[in-house]
Amino acid sequence: MNKKIVIPVIIILLFGIAALIFLNFRQRQEMNEVVELMEYEKSELQEEYEDLAIQFDGYQNMSIQNDSLQDLLSREQQRVQDLLEELRITKATNARRIAELKKELATVRAVMVEYVRQIDSLNATNQRLTAENQQYRQNNRQLAQHNEQLTQTNTQLTETVLRASMLELNSCTLITLNKNDRKTRIVSQIRKWQFDYTIAKNITCDPGMKTLYVRLIDPNGNLLGEDPDKLFPFENSEIGYTMAQDFEYAGEEFFGTIYWSLSEAPETGYYNADFFADGNLIGSFPFQIKK
Repeated sequence: MNKKIVIPVIIILLFGIAALIFLNFRQRQEMNEVVELMEYEKSELQEEYEDLAIQFDGYQNMSIQNDSLQDLLSREQQRVQDLLEELRITKATNARRIAELKKELATVRAVMVEYVRQIDSLNATNQRLTAENQQYRQNNRQLAQHNEQLTQTNTQLTETVLRASMLELNSCTLITLNKNDRKTRIVSQIRKWQFDYTIAKNITCDPGMKTLYVRLIDPNGNLLGEDPDKLFPFENSEIGYTMAQDFEYAGEEFFGTIYWSLSEAPETGYYNADFFADGNLIGSFPFQIKK
């Protein structure tokens, strides 16, 4: 073969091979750059998804007083988590799916913006309602306090009227008598007690027939003449009495006498006589039997 032909052909082939090698190198370099760019875009997209997931977490931790909105928010949060997991396992070179995930991100963001608007509107409404409720509660407290004051005032007035209309024992004296109804101070001879009492004038008290009940308490705290059949009403219950006496009260000062007979000489010491009428304790008379 003619050298003049072979040598140029070889040179051309060498140049062609060199050009192919160079082009291949350039293609690989460009491909690597494209892959790096795609990896970078995937990384950025993943960061955006992670940021969005964090934002959803923040709204989920809020107290949203709307079950429907809370449910929608939870579903979108799960959707972001699913897309994020898919993005992590998707190859950066899968340009089509990366582009779809990018569009999905834009859609989820738009949905989230709407949810945020609804949450802000709901929170603003709740704050307004909370402020109104606080005002209502304050007004109710003030009204309750006012009513309580009125109730207390009415109760005090009622108590004042009741006290004003109550009978009141004005005075009481004790005379000790023997078996012949004669006065005696000798303890061994005492067989009867005579109580001379005075009920004060009270024109506000209802006039008419009334019953006076007297409870005699001995030095040991026992009720004298205790009998299960001798009871009278007092403060929503019934208590025993020693003696009773009917009298007519006309609103003027009333003078009365009531007796208590003793089967034997009384015990020495301090006694007390409590007087009741119209269901009220109208007075007490303490006395002492001396040796």
